Amino acid sequence: MDAAATAPAAGRDGLRGVALGYLAGYVDTLGFIGLFGLFTAHVTGNFVLIGRGLVRPAPDIAIKLLVFPVFIAFVALTRMLVLRWQRDGGPARALHRCLLLQLALLLAGTGLGWLASPVERPGAPLTLATGMACAAAMAVQNAYGKLLLGREAATTVMTGNVTQLVIELVDAVRGDMAARARAAGLLWPALAFAAGAVCGAWAFVLAGFGGLLAPCAILLALAFRAR
Repeated sequence: MDAAATAPAAGRDGLRGVALGYLAGYVDTLGFIGLFGLFTAHVTGNFVLIGRGLVRPAPDIAIKLLVFPVFIAFVALTRMLVLRWQRDGGPARALHRCLLLQLALLLAGTGLGWLASPVERPGAPLTLATGMACAAAMAVQNAYGKLLLGREAATTVMTGNVTQLVIELVDAVRGDMAARARAAGLLWPALAFAAGAVCGAWAFVLAGFGGLLAPCAILLALAFRAR
């Protein structure tokens, strides 16, 4: 009975991880192309670009500097909201509301990007606002991933996933049967992230910031399932 009950839940968790990985790769790549090399889903790349900008100043450094306080603020905000929402209705309700919050922020980024187009100056107010809204949306995903989905593979940063995947594959080859299952749990979000990156690039070429409506639809579906 326990095995039968947990199998569907594991399938749902796996599908959610794939969807969120795809979404993160999609938004990160679309933002990188459309917002002068800004990484919206994680801050590691922005550290590198800021370091380069301080040595070799460029006009696009402002948008990368401004997203840091926004990212931090929305991680902190999500933490406080999750604590409150968990008290009100448990982890499931907290996840549902986090997904809706991320959806609202990404829709704001979509609208701001549409208003800012064609994006020609990295320091233009609407361009900065677009970057901050998208970074805020992905900060929420980073936060609820740690707070509510901690036992699942990370969906926004793939370096750790790929490192652990290689370790698990080596262990699987050495005969560790449990490592095969762990490797599968890491493989699909990584592949989904890569697929999302390709699709996000083409979406920007074909539809500009309107391409963000696709990840918005994914969030809407995930929020509906999380009810």
